[in-house]
Amino acid sequence: MTLQAKVYIVGAGPGDVELITVKGMRILQQADVVLYTDSLVRDELIKYAKPEADIYKSAGMSLEEIVNLMVKAVREGKSVARVHTGDPSVFGAILEQISLLRKATVAYEIVPGVSSVFAAAAAVGAELTVPDLTQTVILTRMGGRTPMPEGEQLRDLANHHCTVALYLSATLAKKAVDEFLLAGWEPDTPVAVVQKATWPDQKIIRTTLSGLVRAMGDAHISSHAMILAGWALDPDLPDQGQHKSKLYDPSFTHRYRKGVIAVD
Repeated sequence: MTLQAKVYIVGAGPGDVELITVKGMRILQQADVVLYTDSLVRDELIKYAKPEADIYKSAGMSLEEIVNLMVKAVREGKSVARVHTGDPSVFGAILEQISLLRKATVAYEIVPGVSSVFAAAAAVGAELTVPDLTQTVILTRMGGRTPMPEGEQLRDLANHHCTVALYLSATLAKKAVDEFLLAGWEPDTPVAVVQKATWPDQKIIRTTLSGLVRAMGDAHISSHAMILAGWALDPDLPDQGQHKSKLYDPSFTHRYRKGVIAVD
């Protein structure tokens, strides 16, 4: 399938070059122009671009420089792969790019990718939604230079006592712990931290709320980290065998199977 002259905003996944989608890889391989977030997207992935493609690194560029480059390329009849880390729709800073593309009447398409939250869960071998324990995952961040909207402070969200995934918050771990405790979380609540999930130098920490700050300090983790908190992160949970879905329960009827009640 030939690419159109437009901007493809592609989620590259968390780091492992094999975790880009098939569609994302096809666009990367066929695009005339590749513009990628070189501070987060691995160079090994960009090597799949065709030899004649124009390659640009965006880490040192301003928003206007990025968009002007893309607009110029599309108006010249070229396809553009704007490659973001993870999934571009989650903390991807794509809205401001889309706004300017629309003002320039330049077509775009978003191609989803694997978010770091799911790469981190896979790295620690956890299911984030466990029956009878938690069925909700909150994706959020601590307020820093980007403030949080009213009602979205961590202590407000943590009142739900579900699984919480904190992006972009490694330097604010102490404040995060305080917010969880103010929301009534127990100090021994399990926490997992994954730095650079799926990269060759990935680091994993299993700890608790009370031990989080020291554990991150001991591991020298202050950036590129996903913090997962909640009882779904209990490392002993798989051995307990008490949280089972209805899906595979032989007595549970659903569209594809009639349940059978065992008779003694």
